[in-house]
Amino acid sequence: MTLTNEDLLAISQLLDKKLDARLKPIKNEVHSLKNNVSSVQAEMQYMKDDLHQVKLYQENIITPALNNIEACYTDTYNRYKDYADKMDAALDDIELLKKVVTEHSEKLQKIS
Repeated sequence: MTLTNEDLLAISQLLDKKLDARLKPIKNEVHSLKNNVSSVQAEMQYMKDDLHQVKLYQENIITPALNNIEACYTDTYNRYKDYADKMDAALDDIELLKKVVTEHSEKLQKIS
């Protein structure tokens, strides 16, 4: 059996129709996947932008504020640490003064 050009053309058209019918769902799925990828890429860019904003805020606002707070607490700690020994001595002196004042008050009471 010999096939003519018309027969070959008809077979080709039938194969094209079947192939198109089978490829259409795949094309639709690929198109859907492309849309999903685009959506994910846009969301990732949004998240990158947000992360960049958070980093900038941390660098420009939070870190300097924390450094300032740390400096204040460190200064205060150093002042208290330096005067802790002096406070013990001052309390001892106050106790001694109380005793001396009490004794002097008693002596003055006796004199008057």
